[in-house]
Amino acid sequence: MKRSDTVSRENTDEHALAYGGGEDVTSEPADASGGTTGSNRLEKIRRSMLLTIVPLVAAMVVGGLLLQILGRDPIAFYGTMIHRAIISPSGFQETLIRMAPLLLIAAGLIVAFSAGIWNLGGDGQFMLGAALVGGLAAAASDMMPRGLMLVLMLLMAAIIGAIWTIIPALMKAYYGINEIITTLMMSFVGVNLAALLVKVVFLDKRPGMQTPRTRVLDVSDRLPTLFGTRVHVGVVIGIVSVLAVHFMMTRTSLGLRLKVLGANVKAARHSGLQVSRVIIVTFLLSGMFMGLAGGVEVLGVQGFVRADWNPAFGLVTVPLVFLARMNGWVTIAFVFLLSVLSIGGELATREASLPNHFGLLIVALVLLFMTIAEYFEARRLRGDRTVWATMAERLLLKRGVAGE
Repeated sequence: MKRSDTVSRENTDEHALAYGGGEDVTSEPADASGGTTGSNRLEKIRRSMLLTIVPLVAAMVVGGLLLQILGRDPIAFYGTMIHRAIISPSGFQETLIRMAPLLLIAAGLIVAFSAGIWNLGGDGQFMLGAALVGGLAAAASDMMPRGLMLVLMLLMAAIIGAIWTIIPALMKAYYGINEIITTLMMSFVGVNLAALLVKVVFLDKRPGMQTPRTRVLDVSDRLPTLFGTRVHVGVVIGIVSVLAVHFMMTRTSLGLRLKVLGANVKAARHSGLQVSRVIIVTFLLSGMFMGLAGGVEVLGVQGFVRADWNPAFGLVTVPLVFLARMNGWVTIAFVFLLSVLSIGGELATREASLPNHFGLLIVALVLLFMTIAEYFEARRLRGDRTVWATMAERLLLKRGVAGE
C-alpha cells in the first residue's frame, strides 16, 4: 500500500473514532455477520459522550468560580439558565427558535469547510439576506398570497447570499487569493451595505420611528408555526438542510469531489477534477445557506430589520462545525447546546445583575474546553505521547525504575 493511501486511511479512521462519524474497520474485530463488535461500538459512544460532557462540566466549574469571585451564587445562576432554556415551555420554544438560523449557517459552513474553503463572510451574507427580505416582505405581502410571498422571499435571500460570495470565489478559483481575507472583507462591506439599505432604500418613513428600520411584516404573514407554539417551520428547514448537506457529503459524487478538494488541491487537479468550478460551486452553496438563514430569521422571528441589528451568528457557529468534524448529526446537537447556553444565559445574567456579555463568556469557555479535549483526543488517535507522559517517563528513568 502506498504511503499516501495509508495516511488517508488513518485520517479517515481518526475522524470516525473521534465523534462516531464512521466505522473503524481497520482495527475492530468483526463478528460472524461481518459487523463490528458491540463492545467497540459502545466504546466509541462512550468516548464521544466524554468529549462533550467533560469539557462542558469543566466550563461550568470555571464559570462557577468566576461567579463566586463576583459574589454570585453559581447554583442559582445555572439553575436559572437550565430552567429558562429547557424546563420552561416558553423558554424551550425560544431555544428551538434560536436554532433555526444557526442550523442554516452551519449547513453552509459544512459545505465550505469540507472542501477546505474558509468562508468566514457568513455575517455579511446573512445580513444582506435579512435586509432584502425585511425591506421587501411587507410590500410583497400586499400584492401576493402569503405562501407565494414566503417562497419568493426565501429564494431571494438565498440568491443574494450566493451572489455575495462570487468575488471571493473567483479570486480563489482563478488567482489563488486567500479566501479568509476576501470573505472577511466582503462580510464587513455586506454588513454595512445592509445597514445602508435599511436607512436609505427600505426605510419605514412613518412618523415616530426613532431607530431606522424596515416596515414590519404582519405576524399573520410570517412563517407558519408548529403545533400551536411559537416555533416556526424555519427550525424544520434548518434541520432538513443540515441533514441534506450531511447526506450530500457522505452519499453523493459532489460530496466526494468536495472532500477530495479539501484533502489535497494538487491531487484533486491531477485526478482530473475541475478545481476552479468546484470552488465556485462550493462558495455559491455556502453563501446560499447563509443568506437563507437571514431570510428565515426575519420571516420567522423579527418581522423587520433595524439598521443597527447584527446578531453575528456567522462566526460563533464556526467552532461548532469544526468540533462536530462536519458531521451533520453532531452539528445539530452542538447547535442545540449553543442555543441552550445563549437563551438561558440571557435571563440568568439579567437576574444575577451581570453584563450581558457574561453569558457569552460561558459559551466561550465551553468552546475552549471542547477544543482542548479535541486536541488531546486527536493526539491519542495518532499515538502521540503527551507532555505529561514524557515527563513521567524521564522521571522514572532517572530513578532507575524504567529498567525493572
